[in-house]
Amino acid sequence: MGHANKDEFLAVNIAVLTVSDSRTFDDDRSGDTLVARLEGDGHNLADRAIIKDDVPSIVAQLKKWIDDAGIEVVISTGGTGLTGRDVTPEAFAEVWEKEIPGFGEVFRWISYQKIKTSTIQSRACAGVANGTYLFALPGSPGACKDAWDDILHDQLDIRFRPCNFVEMMPRLTEHLD
Repeated sequence: MGHANKDEFLAVNIAVLTVSDSRTFDDDRSGDTLVARLEGDGHNLADRAIIKDDVPSIVAQLKKWIDDAGIEVVISTGGTGLTGRDVTPEAFAEVWEKEIPGFGEVFRWISYQKIKTSTIQSRACAGVANGTYLFALPGSPGACKDAWDDILHDQLDIRFRPCNFVEMMPRLTEHLD
């Protein structure tokens, strides 16, 4: 991604990952919600996958997309709760170079407005690896809607002020130069 005029929209290439032992593309409402929103905002769906709740499988998919120069953002849905099978944050932590703690904090603040203290059961998180943004969202369509509409819609738009994730993309790998 090159430097762009910050007054003009710049489409971002986004991969969507559903983490689930039971979902298929026929009934993946959360993944469908993310795809509809990102495409509705003018971004590109770069790839989409459904992976079982298994750390090595999630890590392998994340690494594949992180190594793909055509993918700038990965958004996952599912596996961020507290049950024994919920392992998405652990998988993300294995691959990111930097965590973005503010993402989970703001997500839970937004969620609190709607579901009150039940939001403490969410381990939504985010990070950066090899210049790729990684966002892990809960598995409900409502959580995906909230995260996109109230955080990612703005942060993945280079025109958003005072700052956004897109304008930092060219500098995410400067430590590797």
